[in-house]
Amino acid sequence: MSDTATRAMVRMQGRKAYAAFGARSSGTRHPLVATAMVLPLAALLVVVFGGWEAVVTQASSVAVMLGR
Repeated sequence: MSDTATRAMVRMQGRKAYAAFGARSSGTRHPLVATAMVLPLAALLVVVFGGWEAVVTQASSVAVMLGR
């Protein structure tokens, strides 16, 4: 417990180093940036797990339910 001041100083130095690279520690990111970050992972998951067939199957089921 006597070591809390040292840990607080180390944490603060880490935050300063993080801020030195121009990164924001809080706030929101633009939706287009978030989409651009997610799309490669989503494409990889579709390829690895065969998600495209699942999407087509669900879309056709919804189309049948809607009467198209």
